Amino acid sequence: MNKTDALIIGAGPTGLFTAHQLKLIGLDCEIVDNLDKIGGQCIELYPDKPIFDIPAVPECTGEELTKNLINQIKPFDIKFHLSERVDEVKKENENWIVKTNNGKVFSTPNVIIAGGVGSFEPRKFPVKECEKFENTSVFYSIKDKKIFEGKTVTIFGGGDSALDWAVELSKNSKVNLVHRRDDFRGAQATVDKVHQLAKDGKINLFTKFQMTAIKGEKNLESIDIKSDDKEVKTLQTDYALGFFGLIMQLGPIANWGLNIDKKTIEVDTEKFETNQKGIYAVGDICTYPGKLKLILSGFHEGALAARACFKLARPNEKYRFEFTTSSKAIKDRLGVKSD
Repeated sequence: MNKTDALIIGAGPTGLFTAHQLKLIGLDCEIVDNLDKIGGQCIELYPDKPIFDIPAVPECTGEELTKNLINQIKPFDIKFHLSERVDEVKKENENWIVKTNNGKVFSTPNVIIAGGVGSFEPRKFPVKECEKFENTSVFYSIKDKKIFEGKTVTIFGGGDSALDWAVELSKNSKVNLVHRRDDFRGAQATVDKVHQLAKDGKINLFTKFQMTAIKGEKNLESIDIKSDDKEVKTLQTDYALGFFGLIMQLGPIANWGLNIDKKTIEVDTEKFETNQKGIYAVGDICTYPGKLKLILSGFHEGALAARACFKLARPNEKYRFEFTTSSKAIKDRLGVKSD
């Protein structure tokens, strides 16, 4: 069991800055995120889009902001648990027992939900039989491309992920690329590359087709696809990869006994605490009168929630506010030499 002063759910900008604030005041924390990378919405939805409302930063991309926040917490060596979705939160004596979908267990007096708009889940194939093959022959993301070497892979989708992986996997695999439209949504250079590979016979391209059936016993054997003109083709394949983007859901959070308003969590504005003592919500996932869904608002909320955590994590100590410009203790934690 992992024990910590505070567990942060969500590794987006607000979660990262909240971790920074917790460590500044001398509390331990760990971060859990359903995604396989740090950055939340900034990385998943707009890594290359400019952001213009970060204080003292005239312009930066989501990726640049994430990198800067990661650099800011580097002195603290914070432990991340990625590709872990928190499924269960239960009170046990004075602590919250938090369990993930992969069996990790945490014990903490403070849980800070910084989950953005909830958990990101991949859009899945509409054919129900695909569930039987999930994580063995059917995937919605790729962690180890080596498993596809020398195999037949059928990729569905028309965005950057589908196109990029079609190009990459065509080097060592037989690739079918299926898209429901003629036009692709990815970078034009990649679209051109896919069409060239199709012309060279290295990718089998099927446009205006969608999956209608999936077949196999223990392993995937074939897929049926149907065109807009009702033409049906059967593709022999070892793997099916779906890249249809992500959907955002409140997920298991809805079952934790919190006050929910339109898929957001109600909090006070003193500590950003929910109706459950020791559970806080910060960032886009929380709501209160006058709430603005701005990154800078999340930073403010995280700073106050972090200081509220001190009382439960250190019940026998009194929290004393200190400025980073003059506090020797804070500078020591940051590894900065005091004057």
